[in-house]
Amino acid sequence: MRNALVEPLFSWDSSLAQRTCLQRVDMSTAIPATLEARLIWLLDRAAAGVADDGAHDLAHLRRVWATAQQLLQAHPEADAEVVQAAAVLHDLVNLPKNHPQREQASRMAAQQAVALLGAAGFPAGKLDAVAHAIAAHSYSAGIVPETIEAQIVQDADRLDALGPVGLARMFYVGGRMGRALAHPTDPLARYRTPDDSLYTLDHVQRKLALLPGGMQTAAARALGHERLAWLQQFCVDFAAQWGEGPQQLG
Repeated sequence: MRNALVEPLFSWDSSLAQRTCLQRVDMSTAIPATLEARLIWLLDRAAAGVADDGAHDLAHLRRVWATAQQLLQAHPEADAEVVQAAAVLHDLVNLPKNHPQREQASRMAAQQAVALLGAAGFPAGKLDAVAHAIAAHSYSAGIVPETIEAQIVQDADRLDALGPVGLARMFYVGGRMGRALAHPTDPLARYRTPDDSLYTLDHVQRKLALLPGGMQTAAARALGHERLAWLQQFCVDFAAQWGEGPQQLG
């Protein structure tokens, strides 16, 4: 019997293909009939490829989906099917933050998502909207979200970088990249320029503090500022326990 696994849907440099979240899609089981069931079916398959990245795993996909649905409540004009599909599949291609083609990852994810959704029977007339929402979600890509659906997906993804969960994801990524927790004597960068390539805690100032002001929707901005306030208080508490100034042993 012929193997039902489908080979990679698009061809590019093999080193990049190894980093995709969905190199092989198991189509051996029946595709569910309803849209919601299909998205969950796709979500389970997408998660198989992100198991090695705790910051972009199944739990992250589910949180982004849940947040996107929360933001949808303030925007009844948005197409919920497009938002949900993009939220579920936005990390199909996930390259490391220091990868030279990191800014291309969301475009690659959009390509794979369109092919996968098409094979699963997603409405063809909505595929372009899903692709744009996925491509525009990435901070690295610098793509302006031109639709309300893309704005919601971008906001939902960025909100997951803030608050307690965002903090855990930040330190997880920093550890994987070999960065120190914080500067040994100036953790809050009071007397130096923050450098998150060396010190994980600096990422709050370098990037995370800027996210709420750039949120596309009012609801996301409000929630973003709440989560940022929590993060900033954590930084103050962290510095108090870490100790500032010259450290002496003994």
